[in-house]
Order: sequence, then structure tokens, then C-alpha cells
Amino acid sequence: MGKQQDKRKKQNQNLMRIVKALHDLTVHEDLQKQRCSQENIGKLFGTKNSEATYTEFAVDTITCEWVRPIRPHKTSDIILYCHGGGFYTGSPKYARTITTKLALAASMDVLSFNYRLAPEHPAPAALEDTLNVWNHLMLLGYDAKNITVCGDSAGGNLALALGLKLKEEKLALPHSFVLFSPWADLTLTSPSHIEKAGLDPILTMKYLKSAREAYVPKGVSDETVYENPDISPLFGEYKDFPPVYIQVGSNEILLDDSTNLYERLSEQIVPTEIDIYQGMWHVFQMSNMNIANEAIRKAVRCIVDV
Repeated sequence: MGKQQDKRKKQNQNLMRIVKALHDLTVHEDLQKQRCSQENIGKLFGTKNSEATYTEFAVDTITCEWVRPIRPHKTSDIILYCHGGGFYTGSPKYARTITTKLALAASMDVLSFNYRLAPEHPAPAALEDTLNVWNHLMLLGYDAKNITVCGDSAGGNLALALGLKLKEEKLALPHSFVLFSPWADLTLTSPSHIEKAGLDPILTMKYLKSAREAYVPKGVSDETVYENPDISPLFGEYKDFPPVYIQVGSNEILLDDSTNLYERLSEQIVPTEIDIYQGMWHVFQMSNMNIANEAIRKAVRCIVDV
């Protein structure tokens, strides 16, 4: 048993090095170059699947993309997907690996969109755009209870913030939420930021602080701004919220964001489930490994079964 564990540990360490090397290809001091690199990686790994169609359109100035299975499927139920990228990078093309997997696994149409990015457009621009896209779906005639809102990382933050805003305005809430490694707490005070720093091949505290500085409006010095639920949904009031399903990797510095969110939702009697994938990294679902594809299938079962 000891030798098997050592072998798995070594394999995981080698895998982490490969993941870090691939991720480092997208990292640049120049923000525009970083955005372009991510877009290119997205095109490389998220090439259009012959089993789906991809249709671009616009909601006002927000460019959007429908990913639709070609096979016959129910079109009244859909997924609204909020991409990650620390609020200052990312796009539907970069997230296409996940949106395509979700569309095909769930046999549902998936809508993703380009919300405005920081620092050119700090908070609350991204949340405003998310609300605008949601309102567009309502105008198209979709029923809120037939929409599952998904998101990864910063997109998980926006998904939750959308739900809290709808709840605050006493509007109909989605069917459910599915979150991949949500960045739910921008206070950056959780122990996992330190404890997982040597394991996480994707995120660093330097990156998170840079992203937070870009996202939060300039000139705001009051630390309590990071506890505003619009900024850090972890601190929201979730009574009467629809079901929430969370996936997170054990090797990421945002692990506590997910576990703390799970505890808060549970305390407020929200139907909640969390899966912690051992040895996995931030938004590992984008990869083409068996465990990533199984995680997507598990997420889809939660969408369909809730």
C-alpha cells in the first residue's frame, strides 16, 4: 500500500509540473498579451466540436455565444455560464472546453458571454453585464426555474452575485447553481492561501492580489469593501436560495473559498453539495482527463436531478 501511495504521489507531482508549465505559457506582465495567450490556449484546447453548434450574438454591447448540441434535445432548459479569469482575463472561447462538455453531457443549450473586464471596467461592471444577460433571457421567454447558472473561479463569484442580486430584488431565482472552484471570498484571508501555496500549479497570492486590485474600484481603501456580498458572495444571505453544487481541487489555494461557502450555505439551510477532488488543481475540469470528464458528468447529474 505504501509503494502504491508513493507512486500515485509521484505521478501527481509530475502532473502538477506539466500543468504549471502549460499555465505559465499564458502568463505575461502585459495584460493584453496575457488575454491573447489565454484566447489562443482556448482555441487550441477548445476547438469547435462537430457534435455542437456555436452561434455568436450580442446583448447590447455584450458579445455572447450559444453552444448547442446538434442532436435533438430539450431547449426549454438551459445553462448560463460565467467564465473565469480573475475578472480581468477570460472569454467564452477560453471557457469553451467546459461549455461544450456541459452542453453535450447535459443535452442542453449553454450561453456564455463576454462581461466587461477590469481594470478598464472595475466592479460592478461585470455583475451589471451578468444581470443584463439574465434579463435578456427573461425577455426571450425562458423561465428562471429552467435555467442553471454555472461558473468557474471569478465566474463562480459572478454566478452567486447574480443570484444574490435577484434575491435582493425579489425576482425569480434560477433552478440551481453549479460552481467550479468559485472565488467567493476576496478578503484573501483563508488559511488555504498559505497552506496550499506550494501545491497549487495555477494560482498564487500575487495573482489574486493583482486581480483584486484590478476588480475593486480604485480609491477604495476600506477593507470592509471586500466583505460586500457583491464583491465577496461568501458573505451573502442565502435563505431560500436554490440548490448549489460545488467542485474544487484539494491542491488549490482557493480550497477554503469552496469549503467555507459550503458551510455558510449549509448553515442557512440551502440544499448544498460539495466534491473535493484529491490532487486536482484550479478548474481542472477544463482538461481532457478522465477525472475531469467524470466531474462534468457529476455536475450534469446535479443539474438534471435537482
